[in-house]
Amino acid sequence: MISQKASGITSFIVMDIQDKAKEMEARGEHIIHLEIGEPDFDAPQKVIEATINGLNNKDTHYTHSLGKITLRNAIADHYQKTYGVTVDPEQIIVTSGTSPAMVMAFAAILDQGDEVIIPNPYYACYPNFIKMFDGVPVAIKVLDENGFKYDLETLKSHLTQKTKAIMVNSPANPTGAVYGEQELKNIAALDKLVICDEIYHGLVYEGECHTMLEYTQNCIVLNGFSKLYAMTGFRMGYAIVPKELIRTMQILQQNFFLCPGSFPQEGALAALTEDCSTELAKMKETYNQRRKYLIRRLKEMGIAPICEPQGAFYTLANVKNYCTDSFQFAYEILEEAKVAVTPGIDFGSNAEGYLRISYANSLENIKEGLNRLEHFLKTKKNGTVR
Repeated sequence: MISQKASGITSFIVMDIQDKAKEMEARGEHIIHLEIGEPDFDAPQKVIEATINGLNNKDTHYTHSLGKITLRNAIADHYQKTYGVTVDPEQIIVTSGTSPAMVMAFAAILDQGDEVIIPNPYYACYPNFIKMFDGVPVAIKVLDENGFKYDLETLKSHLTQKTKAIMVNSPANPTGAVYGEQELKNIAALDKLVICDEIYHGLVYEGECHTMLEYTQNCIVLNGFSKLYAMTGFRMGYAIVPKELIRTMQILQQNFFLCPGSFPQEGALAALTEDCSTELAKMKETYNQRRKYLIRRLKEMGIAPICEPQGAFYTLANVKNYCTDSFQFAYEILEEAKVAVTPGIDFGSNAEGYLRISYANSLENIKEGLNRLEHFLKTKKNGTVR
């Protein structure tokens, strides 16, 4: 009954970990959640108020299939003010979260056998999205000592006639890596379509964040409101695409999703046009405090990555001295230490031997979770590989 294609889609292990943790909590156990990538803040008050006003004004009907022009104009203005790039609002498609934007992007460009280069480690859903549209994910190892970013010569060596696109995630999940200006320029110069996942833009703690649109128009930019604005439940994302793709993407949206939600678009509009700077600055500073604490503790425990994460709200912890199976190890940590972390293998073969730790939780909980994790590691016979 189940299709071969659907049966080949792997589970999102972080969700399995979270489900198991919630089952344990239902039995009365106290679990520290360091697995999930969801802001522990509420959306800015003006965003909430605008969304409520939308409902009160009975804004509950279908919108334009590309999204409201007011919101698309605001997105274009945001990229102009933030990055100095000019974006035509008619090149923007608003979606019900960034994942649908990614799905439609791959649906629009991939034919059977087309290759998409992705970094390894990668966001867990990339390969599944590519395979769903008969593409071939080509995973290139990105190394800790290189900040978990593409080595340009290695990237060039993997380009073939079948290469349809290069995937860039900056700031990156699960590594926290941020690509610099020259690194993005180098990728843009390869003359291949670049799909740049920018969902964590705004959450950069060292240096600047650049959009791929500064360096090439031959790109699809994916972004949204879930992370920076703590609007995960609003399901508001968007894609900025080359003009020749927008009609195809619009047709896909009409068929798959009709249009994005109506009143959540009012909340997204407020995020870009109302002054939410105080709340956003507080969130960012809080994340940075947690990041610094987390890095210090991981260094003391001997499991810190070589290059410190610069963005998003994750880091990979190197536990290769403790395990060869991060999947089993994460479940042991959950059962024994009552700490939920994500096994590195969820993010590709090159993340095996790592754990992803999210600092989208209170500093108090992070401290307690790391205390528990440190105690757990000390019980493992001084780092004997399991």
